[in-house]
Amino acid sequence: MTDALKLGLPKGSLQNATIALFKRSGWDINVNGRSYFPEINDPSISCALCRAQEMSRYVENGTLDAGLTGKDWIAENQSDVHVVADLVYSKVSARPARWVLAVPFDSPIRDLSGMAGKKISTELVSFTRRYFAERDIAVEVEFSWGATEAKVVSGLADAIVEVTETGSTIKAHGLRIIHELMQTNTRLIANHDAWRNPPKREKIEQIAQLLQGALLGEKLVGLKMNVPQSHLERVIALLPSLNRPTVAPLYNSDWFAVEIVAEIQILRDLIPRLLKNGAEGIIEYPLNKVV
Repeated sequence: MTDALKLGLPKGSLQNATIALFKRSGWDINVNGRSYFPEINDPSISCALCRAQEMSRYVENGTLDAGLTGKDWIAENQSDVHVVADLVYSKVSARPARWVLAVPFDSPIRDLSGMAGKKISTELVSFTRRYFAERDIAVEVEFSWGATEAKVVSGLADAIVEVTETGSTIKAHGLRIIHELMQTNTRLIANHDAWRNPPKREKIEQIAQLLQGALLGEKLVGLKMNVPQSHLERVIALLPSLNRPTVAPLYNSDWFAVEIVAEIQILRDLIPRLLKNGAEGIIEYPLNKVV
C-alpha cells in the first residue's frame, strides 16, 4: 500500500524482544537475513529496522511515521515527536532501565559535586552534558563506542554514564554507582503529521493498544477453581481481581466454578490459602493479552 504506515523497529538488543511482543499482539514479523525491511502480516504496515539511537530523528523528519525507541534516545536527540505509549519491556526484565553514573569502587568521588573537572565516558553524550551543565558542574564528556566500563578500568576516564537494569555488569567491572540520571523505557512514538492523519493515527493507536495488552498479559494469569457453596464467600474474600470474580453454578450441584485474573507473583501464597479454605481443582493458565 502506498499510504501504509511506515513503522520503525529497533535493531540490536531489543529486536528479538520487540518481534516477540508484536507476535503476541497478533503481528508476525519476519526478518530476512541482512534485510532492513522485515515482512509483516499486515498490508497496512511497512516495517524498517533502525537503531534505537537514531529512531526518533527519523520519526521526527517523517522518514518513518512511527517507531519504537527509548525515552533516553528521545532525550539525547531532543526530538520533537508525539509519544503514544510507554512500553516497559527489555531483553532482561519487565522494568525500566537506568542511566547511572559509576566510578571505580575505590574512587574518592561520592556524589555529583565530586565530578567537577573530571572526565566521563558515555554513549549518552548530549544528555549527560546538559545534565551536568544544568547543575553547574564542569565535566568533560567523551563519546564511547562500546565497552564503556573498561574506559574507567583502563584509566581513560574518571567515571562512566551507562545504562543498566540490574547493576550486575557494573559491579562485575569493579565499579560503584553513585547517582541515577534517568530511568528509561521503550516508547511508541509518532511523527506529528502522521498523528494528524486519521487512518495512520487509527493504526498507531491499534498497535499501542495491543502491545500494551500483550505486556499486561505477561504479568497476569487466569485462575479457575471449583468451590462448594458452603465455602464460597470465604474463598471469594481471598480473591484479587481486575473487577469481580466470575462465579457460575455447576450443573445439578451445590458447587460453583470461580474464575479470576490475578498477578503472577501472588499465586505462590494465594493457591495454598485457597486450598485450605475449600477450593478444589485449581487451574492456572497464561493470558496472551489483556485489553
